[in-house]
Amino acid sequence: MSKAEKTKQFIIEKTATLFNTKGYNATSLSDITQATGLTKGSIYGNFENKDQVAIEVYKYNAGLLSKIMSHSLGDQYPTSTDKLHAFIAFYRKNWRAVFSNGGCPLMNAATEADDSFPALKQYVQKSFTLWTEKISAVITQGKKDNELKTSVNADEYASLFIMLIEGGILLSKTMDNELFLNQALDKVKDMIDHELTILPS
Repeated sequence: MSKAEKTKQFIIEKTATLFNTKGYNATSLSDITQATGLTKGSIYGNFENKDQVAIEVYKYNAGLLSKIMSHSLGDQYPTSTDKLHAFIAFYRKNWRAVFSNGGCPLMNAATEADDSFPALKQYVQKSFTLWTEKISAVITQGKKDNELKTSVNADEYASLFIMLIEGGILLSKTMDNELFLNQALDKVKDMIDHELTILPS
């Protein structure tokens, strides 16, 4: 990496939690300079404006989440059911870390993207689309392997899983109680075990 690229990455990493916690609109240039220890000139020497910093930070935060999701749904788990259960287990084990970093970066950005930061919307849409596709691919493979019911709609269930989990995160973070996230995860697990999985005859 060149010096300029290293500085740019430094700014992104130093402000990742800041943007996710305070908000992409509410985070000011002064907040960025305070978090990085750099001058306004240094920030604008690497980014066109604050919105560009926010978008790059979102892409960074979403990328970190994507890597974790890919690991949970990865080949180290032998069956599709194992992969889906690992996906649930990630949230059960790591909800404190997710909350302490401001919550899910996709959901946080989504609440701002529509109304007051339309430039961010396309990136949020892409993130949710990729997330849905990853889960859907696991379900589709399970159907091919005669592990999951062939009648289920993979895309529909993938979307339902995301809606339940994101809603659980939102309520748990708002109410400062992990109960709601656990209820959502329990529901997702029930759907996997009783609506998707082919039960032994």
